[in-house]
Amino acid sequence: MEKVITLEEALKRIEELENENAELREELEYYKNRKLSGRQKHNAKWMAIYNDFVAGYESGMTMVEIARRNNVSERTIYRYKAYYDEIKDKNEMESK
Repeated sequence: MEKVITLEEALKRIEELENENAELREELEYYKNRKLSGRQKHNAKWMAIYNDFVAGYESGMTMVEIARRNNVSERTIYRYKAYYDEIKDKNEMESK
């Protein structure tokens, strides 16, 4: 048994769905435009500071000097060092 739908009912349902779509589009725009919170790992700024860290660290600069040069905390520089050590260990393991 099929449900019989009149033209008026179909038009009303189409209008309801169009309104629902408009609301969902607004909600989607909100999510597209919002800023993500927290640390953005490996974005352009992160990579620039990391690359400067590597250059400074390998040339013998202290952690404090590198932190001051990049205007970041010493803790941030130690996070870079941990990442540097992790990458270095992986590369050494792969080359064996």
